[in-house]
Amino acid sequence: MASTFFGLNIAGSGLRAANAALNTAANNISNKDTEGYSRQRVVQQAADPLRAFATYGCSGAGVQTLAIERIRDEFYDTKYRENETSYGDYTTKNYYMQMVQNYFKDDGKTGFKSVFDNMKVLGIEEVLKNAGSATAKKDFVGTAEKLVEYFNTASKNLERLQKDINDEVKVRVEQINSISKEIQTLNKQINVVELAGSKANELRDKRDVLVDQLSQIVDVEVTESPIYDSNDPDRETGATRYMVRIAGGQMLVDNNMRFELECRARVANDKVNQSDIVGLYDIYWVGGDMFNSTNSQMGGALSALLKLRDGNNGENFRGTVVGNAQDKLDANGNVVIGKDGRPVQTVTVSVSAEHLTDLNKCTLAEAGTVNIGNTLYKYDGWTFTRDKDGNCSYTLTLAEGEHIDININEKNASTGSSIDYQGIPYYQEQMNEWLRLFSRSVNDILKSGYTDDGKPGCLMFTSDYPDSTEGKFDHTDAAGGNSVDLFSGDYKAGQSYTISCQDDTYFRMTAANFTILDAMKANPELLGVKKDPESDGESQYDNMKEVLDTLSDSSKLSFRGADAGEFLTCVLGDITLAAGSAETFEENYLVLRKSLENQRLSISGVDEDEEALSVVHLQDSYTLACKLISTFSEVYDRLILETGV
Repeated sequence: MASTFFGLNIAGSGLRAANAALNTAANNISNKDTEGYSRQRVVQQAADPLRAFATYGCSGAGVQTLAIERIRDEFYDTKYRENETSYGDYTTKNYYMQMVQNYFKDDGKTGFKSVFDNMKVLGIEEVLKNAGSATAKKDFVGTAEKLVEYFNTASKNLERLQKDINDEVKVRVEQINSISKEIQTLNKQINVVELAGSKANELRDKRDVLVDQLSQIVDVEVTESPIYDSNDPDRETGATRYMVRIAGGQMLVDNNMRFELECRARVANDKVNQSDIVGLYDIYWVGGDMFNSTNSQMGGALSALLKLRDGNNGENFRGTVVGNAQDKLDANGNVVIGKDGRPVQTVTVSVSAEHLTDLNKCTLAEAGTVNIGNTLYKYDGWTFTRDKDGNCSYTLTLAEGEHIDININEKNASTGSSIDYQGIPYYQEQMNEWLRLFSRSVNDILKSGYTDDGKPGCLMFTSDYPDSTEGKFDHTDAAGGNSVDLFSGDYKAGQSYTISCQDDTYFRMTAANFTILDAMKANPELLGVKKDPESDGESQYDNMKEVLDTLSDSSKLSFRGADAGEFLTCVLGDITLAAGSAETFEENYLVLRKSLENQRLSISGVDEDEEALSVVHLQDSYTLACKLISTFSEVYDRLILETGV
């Protein structure tokens, strides 16, 4: 049988429920502009009825306030974060590709086409018009110096940009670590609160904001599952296991445990690409393996940064090991012994890709790390060999202390990763390739000619390398002849040769060290302008005419199927395509971002009009509950004071 005061208890439950709902509405309104705040609602249900032992059976016992919950849709959270990953990727690419585009843009004064055309028109053609003029020759060398300056500057700009991107990689890794630490802390706090039966709504909002931020840096996968009582497997404890995976499923946070990332700088003799700057970061798990940053699911700003910094258009060094590791022999046929007392070893790798069989396109660093059968080894030099049948291979000299005792025959070997994106290494390679082709063609013509005095001509373009003779290469083979025959992808059938990465060849010429021979700068009369040392008259500069023809004839000097003057058209076409694509996708994902944000807000956001109506409704509920209590109070007064009970 119900208590005499049963009605008062029912009215009291209604008052408490209305009060909780009003407080929740007030909280919603107060946080309508708070970033990441999710609208909350009071979850109510009818209280368990009381058996009345009367004809009507059971009597309603009022209302129960079960919880205050967030209104949120996980589906839109997932879609929003997936979009944030793509948006972060293309925003970063667009920002940096616009900078690359500015570096190569021709402003009509200092761009490649302007400089190159000036060298032909104001340089070579003026020499042809003014036979014997020392001033014309000096002007030609001056225009050539402008070309050198253009490539030196472009290379330095790309190096500086690569350094900036590398620094941002470290910043992004630190952001990931910071976010993971905050998520770990929030996981602990949330479980402490929810083990007591409450809902940690505000803490969950903070955690979701952090995951949103993380999703723009790297792709994110979040899972949450209840934790059950070990003594009663069917009972949920109230705590949950919250896991965050990044970059294709790599665990970052597992409830109260997190895994930290760190950046390790490569040392000076450990490059992947020839023109890379020193100190590029590799990402590792602290106390663990290398972070897998090249998987297909990797996304976000971090992925874009690594592609921009390391993108090689899929043209990394890769091949198949031939035989096992061999002891290195010196010039006398003796085994070379390292400081550790063990023989220095070499590994031969057979290659077939065009960018490896033609050293003009090769970017393999002189020293670095090679992956052989998924094991990393340091190497400190290499030689390139082409046999009489045209088969090509690289023989890597392992660094002292590195030793291979296992069978590696036919194992895959590679350096770096095949990154299918045109990043800074790709544009450095394009400049290096053009310069090698251009310099060799011009130098060979000038060296085959004669000066006005009938003396043999000398080369004009060279490279300034620290360990070369007098700081400049003369680009000759061991016999003193042109190194072209030992360098070009075109070779005579049946010919075989071997070139070392430290030989005096055009391979070591890059946009960074490209220069003009000091003697040529000091004395332009060294130009081999004539083919015949005894020739005179207006036609005596036929050798310079051949230089001019070569620069305009793709059959004599070809870069990507075009003549030398089309270099900028080819490279700028690549840059424009990449920059335009990044800009378009950034705009598309920005539109999707706004759309998904609106969809999320339509569910979890606070609407002022809706909350205002809710407040009016709840005010009525609260007023009615108060009225009921007042009514029951009068009833009890009459019952107790006036009926003599």
